[in-house]
Amino acid sequence: MLTTKAALQSVQQAVAEGKISPAAAGNIRAWLTEPYLEEYRQQVLDHIAAGKWQELNNFFWTVIPFGTGGRRGPLYPIGCNAINDRTIGESAQGLADYVKAASGNKPLSCAIAYDTRHRSRQFAELCAEIMAAAGFTVYFLDGFRSTPELSFAVRYKHCDCGLIITASHNPPTDNAVKVYGPSGGQLLPPHDAESIGYMQRVTWIRRMPFAEACKAGKVVFCQDEVDKAFAEAVLRQRTAGPRELKIIYSPLHGVGASAVCPVLEADGFTDVELFAPHAQPDPDFSNVPGNSANPENPAVFDIIIQRAQQTGAHLVMATDPDCDRLGCAAPKTLAPGSQWATLTGNQIGSLLTDFLLSQRKAAGTLTPQHFVVKTLVTTELIRRIADHYGVQTVGDLLVGFKYIAREIDARGPEHFVFGAEESYGFLAGDHVRDKDGAVAAMLLAELAARLKAEGRTLHQQLDDLLVRHGCHSESQFSLQMPGEKGMENMANLMAELRNRPPQSMGGLPVAGVRDYLCGTAALSDG
Repeated sequence: MLTTKAALQSVQQAVAEGKISPAAAGNIRAWLTEPYLEEYRQQVLDHIAAGKWQELNNFFWTVIPFGTGGRRGPLYPIGCNAINDRTIGESAQGLADYVKAASGNKPLSCAIAYDTRHRSRQFAELCAEIMAAAGFTVYFLDGFRSTPELSFAVRYKHCDCGLIITASHNPPTDNAVKVYGPSGGQLLPPHDAESIGYMQRVTWIRRMPFAEACKAGKVVFCQDEVDKAFAEAVLRQRTAGPRELKIIYSPLHGVGASAVCPVLEADGFTDVELFAPHAQPDPDFSNVPGNSANPENPAVFDIIIQRAQQTGAHLVMATDPDCDRLGCAAPKTLAPGSQWATLTGNQIGSLLTDFLLSQRKAAGTLTPQHFVVKTLVTTELIRRIADHYGVQTVGDLLVGFKYIAREIDARGPEHFVFGAEESYGFLAGDHVRDKDGAVAAMLLAELAARLKAEGRTLHQQLDDLLVRHGCHSESQFSLQMPGEKGMENMANLMAELRNRPPQSMGGLPVAGVRDYLCGTAALSDG
């Protein structure tokens, strides 16, 4: 059996031979020697004895970062650059320590939910054990629930924070923890950096066994109460109009059926088919092309569109596994045999912006104080539409719906109409502070039903918007750069872009460069 001393020597030799990076070696040494990591030591020793240096380098070269809303990465039982009991535990313990330090001695509570991914339930229970041990009352949503419902639960139960275990639309090999503040939104600066500091300083993790915490009343199951209140809150955003529409809906093997289907039924849509091949929760997303349960990917809709054409459906909708993003497909016209096509996030956002503003204008409730919000990478068509209705647009926000949530609170939720991201995230209403696939699905179905009653489709309505406000077209290309080498390549590309920005793109001169990291802007001499 390999001893710790011999393993440390092997690690040093692996660095000398270029098998692992010095940074990975430093983290491996900690996992071999720190008392609070002792439970993982044997697994690290086994990896070293087996010569699994590539795995060791991949999962130890850095500490898994805190991204836009939480920590995400590949599932692996050991490593500070993977999702496992230790990194999830550090996240929960650090959040508990941070909230306690900022809150004094008042009673504290936390809402916790989870999705259909591998180990999501186990990680959620782990987080509940840690929060309960820290003195929190945990409101636990027992069963697969959506990310927006977790945001709602934080607000509805007046919690100090929230956690959900989900990796959203990312590969099935991943999982993640998302962290929410008392507003129901993801943590904003400086609170995100402060909480990360607490997570990075975690050593010992304290737990109260889940069954014991339940018996002591520290874990409270509240899913039935929250489900009902969440659906009612979504339904408060409904509009009057026809509901004669045949819909096929896919949760892409995720949680969406628990959020979208009850809302559509309560809103009066009686002809909704839950797409059977994608209906069952499945952490591997087995029946989705490429196992990529992402409604941004048009290939996801191919098989659903075939079903729609066979059954005479008028609208296909799909949400990602945690039901905070919505994609759709619709026929170009209502003529029999019409071609079908998907719509992009920018197009859906534009259609819903116009729909909601037009409804408020018709009702006589629209004022110049009302506003819509979008991120800076989201289509400017939304701004043109808002200008047409005489309302404000907040459109220069960084990527991340938490920045849209901040504007809702800063400018007044009573004047908020709609928020959109080009990455298929939408929100109407003030019931949550995150994007919500359920409210987006309800409103898109209402718009499609209204258009059908007029003999038109979503595509024809979009054409009308482009005629009225000018042609807007966007496309996106995703390039994967995984691992340590990928991070190095990204850093080099960004440095090159900053130091030597292009003078022309597509044969057109670059008029100026704006750097949102540095807060600088430069115009070309021309």
